[in-house]
Amino acid sequence: MKRRALLVPLAALCLLPLAVAHAQGVALSARDRADITRIEAYLNNLRTLRARFLQIAPEGGLSEGTLWLQRPGRMRFEYDPPTQLLLVASGGNGLFYDKSLKQVSYFSLSTTPLGILLAENIRLAGDVTVAGLHRLPGQIHVTMIRTRAPAEGSLTLVFADDPLSLRQWSVIDAQQRETRVSLFKATLGGQFDQKLFDTADPTLRE
Repeated sequence: MKRRALLVPLAALCLLPLAVAHAQGVALSARDRADITRIEAYLNNLRTLRARFLQIAPEGGLSEGTLWLQRPGRMRFEYDPPTQLLLVASGGNGLFYDKSLKQVSYFSLSTTPLGILLAENIRLAGDVTVAGLHRLPGQIHVTMIRTRAPAEGSLTLVFADDPLSLRQWSVIDAQQRETRVSLFKATLGGQFDQKLFDTADPTLRE
């Protein structure tokens, strides 16, 4: 796969405006509210996660890499060689780096889906609105939007159920194109070298 083909899906995940699946929240049943409470508890208890990922781009291209997540606020999203792309988030800001071109782009987590996942206290109410919740055998899918800016788009998280675990997320961009990221070989807990999340570290640009 050409390296340039991966720039669009990564930008769709982190930088582009997002299309809204639903402009308003949906009516939630008692069972829905109970599941949302479980999902909030799971996400808030998730402090560190390391996983391999498989990304499906809007045009169908596949790519793989490694993800490190440390809540609150830190994430590293690194593609396997020969692709030389890197995303690092820390301190409310993010860095998208093309190593081969030594080009850096910055963004605020508050304008991306990553901001929802990395928040200090994840609450699927108030600033975040649940726009949809549905179940498949062994799975729960929850779609969310930012309450004050619904036009910015939607993020869908997919959880395996019993026990609850995050398996996938997807983002739909302004052109109704979906970028999907699936996690596998996930390890919860443990400590990471904090240099992984240092957006000022010059080694990120080597």
